[in-house]
Amino acid sequence: MKNEKVFRTKTGFCHILPDRILLTRDGVKGNVANATVGKSITRVLIIYGIIAAFLLFSAFQSFQKGEIPIAVVYSIVGLFLVYGIFKSLNNSATPNIQRDKIKSVKFKKAILAITRSRFEVVFEEDGAIKKRIIMLPGIMGNGQNETEKARKMMIEEKLLNE
Repeated sequence: MKNEKVFRTKTGFCHILPDRILLTRDGVKGNVANATVGKSITRVLIIYGIIAAFLLFSAFQSFQKGEIPIAVVYSIVGLFLVYGIFKSLNNSATPNIQRDKIKSVKFKKAILAITRSRFEVVFEEDGAIKKRIIMLPGIMGNGQNETEKARKMMIEEKLLNE
């Protein structure tokens, strides 16, 4: 493919083509991501919902037994998961984003030892505004160099304004 620019992601590669962004999965991490997430995040959100319901039910039971500290811990973690579910409802796991449908691309810098650098691509999919997060390699995978390479490509392709 001519005019293609490629950079590494957490689970594979991001191909920036003239008409679209294509995300491919590679290796063990990519195979695990394919098996667990696939092309939709619905399965992950359902699992989070089940875990949140279990934690909130456990908090209720602990509260009834008078075990207040553990009830508070269960409640906080359960509510955190519920918050994450609602925040993620408009996320997409699509591997193919048409460039003419992209509304914006934001770069989020890593917080050392806590998060990874990532791109947040806001685009239109089936008439709805969705967000696709492109996670970049972490510190153990030469993340700093790969991040700079990816940022440079996104700026050159006029997808990222910085």
